[in-house]
Amino acid sequence: MDDRSAPDGVAPGPYGRIQTSAGEPGGELAAVLYRAVHQTAHRLHAVAAAVYLLTPDGGELRAAMIGGSPPSVLTLPGRMTLDSPYASARALAFGGPALLADPDPLADPRHDALAYPYTVASVPLEREDRRFGSLTVLRTENGDGYDEADRRRLTRIADRLVALLCGLQDRGVAVVPGTLPVLVPVFGTEPHAVPAAQAVWGVPGVPGSSGMTLLYALQRLTEMLNRATTWEHVVGAAEFCLMAPLGARALALASAAEGRLWVLGHSGDSAALVRELHGTALHSGAPAARALRERALFDSGAPAPFGSGAPAPFGGAPDPSGPGASVLPEPGASGAPGPADADAGPRDAPARDAGPGGDATPAAAYLPLVGSRHVEDLPMAEAAPVVGVCCLSFDGPRVFPPEERAVLTMMAGRLGSAVQRIELSTGRRALVEGMQRRLLPAALADTPRLTTTARYRPAPTAGETGGDWYDVITMPDDRVVLVLGDVEGHTLESAAVMGQLRTAVAAYATEGHGPAAVLERTGRLLPRLGTELLATCCVMAVDTGTGAAEVALAGHPAPLARLPGGTVRRLSAPANVPLGVRVREPYGAREHTLPPGSVLVLYSDGLHERDRDDVRERLDAVGAPADTGLEHLADRLLQDAPASRDDAALLLARYEGTDSGRAPRVAGMHLHRRDLRAVREARGFVRERLDDWGLADLSDDLTLITSELVTNALVHAGSDVDVRLRVTGDRLRLEVRDADTDPPVPAAYSLTEEGSARAEHGRGLYLVDALAHTWNTSPSGRGKTVWLEMDIPGADGGGA
Repeated sequence: MDDRSAPDGVAPGPYGRIQTSAGEPGGELAAVLYRAVHQTAHRLHAVAAAVYLLTPDGGELRAAMIGGSPPSVLTLPGRMTLDSPYASARALAFGGPALLADPDPLADPRHDALAYPYTVASVPLEREDRRFGSLTVLRTENGDGYDEADRRRLTRIADRLVALLCGLQDRGVAVVPGTLPVLVPVFGTEPHAVPAAQAVWGVPGVPGSSGMTLLYALQRLTEMLNRATTWEHVVGAAEFCLMAPLGARALALASAAEGRLWVLGHSGDSAALVRELHGTALHSGAPAARALRERALFDSGAPAPFGSGAPAPFGGAPDPSGPGASVLPEPGASGAPGPADADAGPRDAPARDAGPGGDATPAAAYLPLVGSRHVEDLPMAEAAPVVGVCCLSFDGPRVFPPEERAVLTMMAGRLGSAVQRIELSTGRRALVEGMQRRLLPAALADTPRLTTTARYRPAPTAGETGGDWYDVITMPDDRVVLVLGDVEGHTLESAAVMGQLRTAVAAYATEGHGPAAVLERTGRLLPRLGTELLATCCVMAVDTGTGAAEVALAGHPAPLARLPGGTVRRLSAPANVPLGVRVREPYGAREHTLPPGSVLVLYSDGLHERDRDDVRERLDAVGAPADTGLEHLADRLLQDAPASRDDAALLLARYEGTDSGRAPRVAGMHLHRRDLRAVREARGFVRERLDDWGLADLSDDLTLITSELVTNALVHAGSDVDVRLRVTGDRLRLEVRDADTDPPVPAAYSLTEEGSARAEHGRGLYLVDALAHTWNTSPSGRGKTVWLEMDIPGADGGGA
């Protein structure tokens, strides 16, 4: 055949003749299109060719058939509007050849770098009175440019195709595209194979093996990322499908936020990569930042795309202002700017040799994590956002052939979508949990004869919130009101109603109403809040002077009391109905008497199994009161709770008694975060209180501990700090509260400079561990409490 031969109605191909029949819709059209793409790919020495046809309404172009070798056939868009900047659309719009100078027409050209290593040419399929679409061809960037002979050859094939399409249409055959394009293999269109020493995909010398293996890796990565829900999943998928096949030494994923790159996860020998990437400014000249700004693949050796060194792809292209031609940024793929000047930049530099005899200098590759628009085929006015960078390091330089670069860019798009999805999920969960915690008390009220602690466990499902809450309300007399409630549902409305109910209960209790009256008034208020949600609640008023405890329930589990001897009993009360249920019967309550040393346990449904309330059994199994502190008890009860979709709230209180008539030894102070004298004032406060209580022997150790903990809170939490002192029996307790939820972690000493710098801020905790009888950290409302206990020398169990 020569260039004058035309597509036939029935085409012989590598698989024999394409059979057509009257009963097969589009059979004749498919044969004509196959012959066209097969001939175009071979005559123009291309890796892919495609025929785009107008939809019946003439509103857009759709790919009817794409032929060639993988992965190039996947880089062509499936559809486009007639006014889009793709070459296939512009060729039809201008009525002449359109040549590709930029693989992504929707991105601003800023640098001489190509994300997809292909160049595109397109010619219209039209006659004076008929318009069918366009014929498009794809070449690798290191191939020859589209010269005048190429354009004439492509135009002749298109003219013959138009003649055949007119004939089909005259016979009543609908010349329209399908919903999705038909992909056909065209042997002999594969790019030149890389040397065997450098090949990592497929079998060297076997046509199509490299592309098929690449597509398998891409498909497997897509499946793994679809199931990914954490950063560990994403890094694991990238390690399996990207890092290991490429023979990379290390991998790191970084997201772009607040003008900098932040490492999300890493694998392999990645310490150097993490140090380089984490915190890098996006406007800097670092390779990772440049890859993100230019939306193109870069390596650490030169600011050029991999495989550079090929001649400019559009040598001999006509002036865009000339008649019948348009040199334009065009399609094929997404995600990167193209060359602003074919004669400038590192394209003219010699290609680097990554073979056995080449330079062994370590190199790194940077892939921008950006979505792939041509896969979505959705009209978008702006370029897809770049959410981060994937960095791979190698032991030496490496050449990336065109088909490998194309798939790597598609993989980066999949990774970018996964990173964006998990970041959105993580942000939503943080927002939901933050809102939930903001509706809980910032800190529990400090009461002289009633020690309290609380825990809250959010719902395990990302994005869900709950309506559980707790509160401790002090009264002007010796009474303390303990509250624990649960609004039904796991929605933002549940959390909003919870905040309103907590405010209402606190207001009614502060007015002096008893537990039953508080619930009755709150129950009448709930329907007026414009919600149909119900809520359960337990309100318990404890007289710390006498030990009398009045309990009222609104469909909630009754609280438990563990007595000093270890016996656990339920503080029963009338069950009543949940809040929000309209009834005429008043709420009832019941009074109990608590001996000193009793531990009260209020909890929500998320803390026990649905079929049975097993909190009492777990409380029995924890141990004797003398062996278990209140904080440890709360941690154990929450840790041993069964897995549940519900959130859970827990409130513990230990009734200390009147301490043989001695005035309660409880004191506290508040420190502002910007107070430069705060640490000195905290030391003075502790020293004065201990002197007043006759515990001056503990003053030196406790002031040193206080200095360390307060300094740590002011430096790392960046919030106001509360300091509390309490004497209970033979123990002295110190609490330091701040607004940071991250617990302090002791850091081991290191002989290296880097390790010593990391350990600098954790050494004070070793002093705490050495001087205190016991210490730990626990959540405290919206932050945490670091607490410790010290033995009082010479004190018995009855007090000091």
